[in-house]
Amino acid sequence: MRENETLAQQEYVAKQVRRRNMVTAARILLLVVILVLWEVSARTGLINDFIFSSPSRMMICFLSMVTDRSIFYHMGITILETLVSFALVIITGITGAVLLWSSKSLSEVLDPYLVMLNSLPKSALAPILIVWLGANMKTIIVAAISVAVFGSILTLHNGFMSMDPDQVKLIYSLGGKRKDVLVKVLLPGSIPLIVSNMKVNVGLCLVGVIIGEFLAARAGLGYLIIYGSQVFKLDLVLMSIVILCILSAVMYQGIAVVEKRTRR
Repeated sequence: MRENETLAQQEYVAKQVRRRNMVTAARILLLVVILVLWEVSARTGLINDFIFSSPSRMMICFLSMVTDRSIFYHMGITILETLVSFALVIITGITGAVLLWSSKSLSEVLDPYLVMLNSLPKSALAPILIVWLGANMKTIIVAAISVAVFGSILTLHNGFMSMDPDQVKLIYSLGGKRKDVLVKVLLPGSIPLIVSNMKVNVGLCLVGVIIGEFLAARAGLGYLIIYGSQVFKLDLVLMSIVILCILSAVMYQGIAVVEKRTRR
């Protein structure tokens, strides 16, 4: 019986591995097909390569910026701004959610304001932030924080409020206090929720950084997009967009790895 179970388990694992390999191969194949069709369409004149660019033109633009190392500077600025804003959003989100959880009255008072601020188009705040803080990195980071922080607080607070009440009663029955509930039940039990919220926030912070760079930057990928569109260097624009896609995917996968380890 055990041998049959072992063989069945091995067959199941092998089947899952084959499926993952097929999915990975299909993703790579789809990307190759898109790039080939794009390149062929640009070379044959089906699309205007000046407006839509092409993979080869973007690669030439990228290599030219690699030569003078300017692309690494712009990428570094965007990554730094994203990571700083992401860290501040996580800290502020957890702190704000804990404060709302600890005080029902405070939660009832602030909840409609948080909902309103979360639904507000954050691009409307950017010009005001420039006036208040100036056209600098601080403004970009604050703009990125404003995109993600209110939704993060609401999501974490709702998750905290759905905590198992039996665990809370157990802590109190053993002589614990509200601080013990927070430290021993709420935060440890909410780690999957926090990590899942981080996966959303890392993308939102990158969006906020780009919004800020559109208006208040002298460096960064958002600056390259605006500059390229103004001088009609669409190779530069599309290359920057592709790099942003790659960066967002890498950051998301990084959080996904953390999520898998926390679940284990």
